Amino acid sequence: MIDYRSLANALSASIIAWRRDFHQHPELGFQEFRTAGIVAEHLNALGVETSTGVGKTGVVGIIEGARPGPTVLLRFDMDALPVTEETGLPFASQHPGLMHACGHDGHTAIGMGVAQLLVETREQWAGRIKLLFQPAEEGLGGAAATVRDGVLENPKPDAAFALHLWNQIPSGQFVVQEGPFMAAADSFEISIIGRGGHGAVPEDTIDAVLVGAEAVNALQTIISRNVSPHETAVLTIGSFRAGQAFNVIAERAVLRGTIRTFDPTVRALIIRRIREILTGVTQAHGASFIFDLKDDEYTPAVINDLDMADIAREAARQVLSPEQITQIRPLMVSEDMSEILNRVPGCYVLLGAEPEGGARGPHHNPKFDINEDALPLAAAIMANIATTYTERGSAAANG
Repeated sequence: MIDYRSLANALSASIIAWRRDFHQHPELGFQEFRTAGIVAEHLNALGVETSTGVGKTGVVGIIEGARPGPTVLLRFDMDALPVTEETGLPFASQHPGLMHACGHDGHTAIGMGVAQLLVETREQWAGRIKLLFQPAEEGLGGAAATVRDGVLENPKPDAAFALHLWNQIPSGQFVVQEGPFMAAADSFEISIIGRGGHGAVPEDTIDAVLVGAEAVNALQTIISRNVSPHETAVLTIGSFRAGQAFNVIAERAVLRGTIRTFDPTVRALIIRRIREILTGVTQAHGASFIFDLKDDEYTPAVINDLDMADIAREAARQVLSPEQITQIRPLMVSEDMSEILNRVPGCYVLLGAEPEGGARGPHHNPKFDINEDALPLAAAIMANIATTYTERGSAAANG
C-alpha cells in the first residue's frame, strides 16, 4: 500500500499555495484560461501527456502506471462564481464581482497535487489514470462539453470519481455512499402577459404583477399537495421581475426558478402541474403565459454506483480513521459530474472542510472559506481511490 497521506503532507505547502493563487484570480465558466494554463504547465513539467481546450477550457492529463490495468478518470472542476468576496482574507479575490465561493480553487489545487503524487509513485501501481480539470461546472454545462469533446474516449475510462470540499461538514470527515446523492436540476422562465395601463385605472388593465404573485403562491402547492411525502423535490422561484414605475401597471412579469428532483416520474409530474396551474391562474385573470423549460441547462441527478462507492470507502479507510468515514442525507444541490456518471460507473464523494470556529458563510456565499488542512488530505484520498481501483482491476485480469 502506498502511503499517500505522508506524501501528500509533504506537498501541503505547494497545494495550499496553488489554491491561494487560484483564489486570488477567479475565472468564470468557460473563461478559465489562466487557471487552465497553470494546470497544463504543471502537468507538462511532470511529463504527463496533456491535452488542452477540452470542452473549450478544460485540461486532460493521462498518467500510465507500471503495469497494464484499467483506466480511471478523476474529475476536478475549476470555475468560480459571480460573487463579490467579503472574507477579508489576505489572498482574497483581486477581481471585483468574481469569487471562488464553492471551493473549486481547492479542487484544482488538489488535482495538481494528485498528478504529482501519481507521477512520483507510478512504478508502484497498474493501469492508467486520466485527470480531467473541468471548466464551467456552475450550471453552464462544462461536463457535457468535455464529453462532446471526447473526454470519455481514447482511452475510455472504466470508472470515474470526483471529490467536493464541503465547508459545512467537520474538516476531515469523508462522505461516501451509494445510490442517489445529488439532485437533478432544471431551470425555467415563466412570462406572464397581461395588459398594462395607468396605476389609477386598474379596471382597464390585466395586472401581470398580481397574476404573477398568485402564480408564485399556487406553484408552491405542487410540492405540498401533488408530490408524495415519500418523495423528495424542491420548486423555487428565485427571481420575479416586473414593472418600472410606481404608477404603471405592468404588462409583463418574468419569473425564473428551479426544480430539484431525484425521480424522473416526479420531475414529469412537477412540470405538468406547473403548466396546469399557470393555465388556470392566467385564464382566471384574462392573462396568458409562456413557460420556457431550459432543457439545455438540465443537470441529471448524481447516482453513485454501489461497487464504486465500496472502492472509494475501502481506499478512504487506508488514509483515514474509521470514525472519519460517514454518510449524510442526499443533497438537493446539483452537480454536472452526473453527465459522466451516467456514462461511466463511478462515485462522487465529499470531504469536510469546515474552517476552525465554524463556517462564516455556506457555499456560494460572499464569506465562504475552507479549511486548508483538508487539501492535502483530499489529494491523498483521491490518489488512493484511483490506484486502489486500477490495482484491483489489474489483479482481477491476471487471475
